[in-house]
Amino acid sequence: MTDNECAARIVQLCTQFKLPTVGAEAINQFHRAGHGEALSSLLEVLEMEAEDRSQRKVTRLRNASKLPAGKLWGTLECDWLPAGLTRQLENLSAGDFLEDSMNILAFGLPGTGKTHAMCAIGHRLIETGHSVFFTPAYTLVQNLLAARRDLNLPRMLRKLDNFEFLIIDDLGYLPQGTQESEVLFTLMAERYERRSLGITSNLVFSEWDKIFQNPMATAAAIDRVVHHSVILEFNVPSYRTITAEQNGKEKNRQK
Repeated sequence: MTDNECAARIVQLCTQFKLPTVGAEAINQFHRAGHGEALSSLLEVLEMEAEDRSQRKVTRLRNASKLPAGKLWGTLECDWLPAGLTRQLENLSAGDFLEDSMNILAFGLPGTGKTHAMCAIGHRLIETGHSVFFTPAYTLVQNLLAARRDLNLPRMLRKLDNFEFLIIDDLGYLPQGTQESEVLFTLMAERYERRSLGITSNLVFSEWDKIFQNPMATAAAIDRVVHHSVILEFNVPSYRTITAEQNGKEKNRQK
């Protein structure tokens, strides 16, 4: 690294750390004192600080996300999924979709890997500094209902808005009620074209009237989540079922 590159990097890091005076004065002060060669050591210490801050941020984001710890990219059975779907997941894990507030919608039968894949994307996003929050749909709706009852719904929506990517898991398993569908629609409308949603569901769009109760609300909800979205179709057999069958056969052979 040249002296100019070293100096530019020191200024960049000091700006990142909100140390403008250090960034503006350190290089000149070192040279005036005849210690210009020590700037490389200063840069080394600043780089260590940058790495430490990055790791602390990732840890903080991961703890706040409530993502299942074991559902990582490394534990995702990619060989079980179609090659095209795996490529989609790889592309999404880069996080570019967040810039356009795009949604990710994953559909498939239980046990096909929807939740694991969505969580794996979430963990990768956190590793690059993005904020993610994971919640089962039932828990989310119950919390929204409690917040509305206590007149705290706007506050809760603002809190959820802090997360760049909100993953709502198992949308198909919600109690069928007007209040539940109203608070869920409110959340979707609040995030529309502003923040990204990740939704997993065993119900295709034609069955969403089971969630939103009437055709108008169903159409409005679908319109908001589909606009600017990527749809992932998990048209594969249940991994859990196949694994259980294989384990059963293996046990029978051992008897």
